[in-house]
Amino acid sequence: MTGGASGIGYATARALRGAGAQVVVADIDAEAGGKAADALGATFALLDVTSPASWDKLVDTVTRFYGGIDIGVLNAGVSGGTPVGSLTDAAYRRIMAINVDGVVFGARALVGPLARRGGGRLVATASLAGLVAMPRDPVYTASKHAVVGFVRALAPDLAERGITVHAVCPGLTDTPLLDGAKAYLEERGMPLLRPEDIAEAVLGCLGSEDTGRAWVVQAGREPIAYTFRGVPGPAGGVRPPEGFGVPGG
Repeated sequence: MTGGASGIGYATARALRGAGAQVVVADIDAEAGGKAADALGATFALLDVTSPASWDKLVDTVTRFYGGIDIGVLNAGVSGGTPVGSLTDAAYRRIMAINVDGVVFGARALVGPLARRGGGRLVATASLAGLVAMPRDPVYTASKHAVVGFVRALAPDLAERGITVHAVCPGLTDTPLLDGAKAYLEERGMPLLRPEDIAEAVLGCLGSEDTGRAWVVQAGREPIAYTFRGVPGPAGGVRPPEGFGVPGG
């Protein structure tokens, strides 16, 4: 569980513990992550999701300690909020490294261990911004579109190894990522999801035999798989050939 020290990560780690899973809270914040793990009766592991070496160390440690890995929840993420005209190189690289590299490096590191167990489950936290444009934060939008596209494209290959992969796409959620926007949203009557709502959707993904779906999670509604319909085919609307691998498309 990456980004497990707070917000959606912590709520999901708690839900997994409640379901009887052994959980590793992986976070770059050692103090907060350690406290979260202690509170849950889980294990803490220091992880920089942007570092392949850090992923290799985590997988080696967890595999030796628990004997294998069955589930990976790739949740760590940051917001941007910077207009593109004033976006610095450093800010851009940070957002993309955590939100995109963190998912790609994590999937790459976990596929082997999951396959060696005979299969497993991967879930990545994307966002509603991975399905629609969020003009106030275009780089965050780009990063979450990348996560959704990666999950959908990855699914057919992983299915051959007995591994399912899904993306959860929450709407506005009451987490630290909202920062100062929470009061603004509440004043305007915007409903906010609880981290526990997203955790419930993650558990639903883990229990699904389907794969490659982007699950929209909105306040007051059950999670629903977005279907991505309406994109013209390469031959005048003819569907892609069998095995092309476009879930729901």
